[in-house]
Amino acid sequence: MGDIQYAGLSFEQVVQKYKNTVGSVCVMRLNSHSDADDCFQNTFIRLFKKSPRFESEEHLKAWLIHVAINECKRFQRKNRPYISIENSNDAIVSFPQEKCDMSWALFELDTKYRDVIYLYYCEKYKVNEIALILNKSPNTVKTLLKRGREKLKILYGGVDSE
Repeated sequence: MGDIQYAGLSFEQVVQKYKNTVGSVCVMRLNSHSDADDCFQNTFIRLFKKSPRFESEEHLKAWLIHVAINECKRFQRKNRPYISIENSNDAIVSFPQEKCDMSWALFELDTKYRDVIYLYYCEKYKVNEIALILNKSPNTVKTLLKRGREKLKILYGGVDSE
């Protein structure tokens, strides 16, 4: 793949290091492993074709997450109408609703809440970093986190916030 470096890493090293992060973002967004595979590949193809300069590995990781989210949005626009798990009684993908497994609950949330909760809790980004990745204000991210937590609490049998 040549001498191209991405924050000091070769293309192969970038794929190896960030494949789980990019894959998780795509699955969380699309609710489908096969659709997520396409967006996963497109994200890394974009990296290879564009070869942008990165200040650090954190900058590279944030760029990959941002591109993965945009690839998923593009995929959803291109492939409408699509079956949404949220609105389907016969969901193609089912997740165990065990209290110790949060993945089923995340899939019950709108993507706007799912994105911020995933980035905050799973990828350990701070509010300001999430705001940059998603092109939103920090206050918007805080609001989405708060509302997403409230919705998760309701899903887990907590008290309704109304």
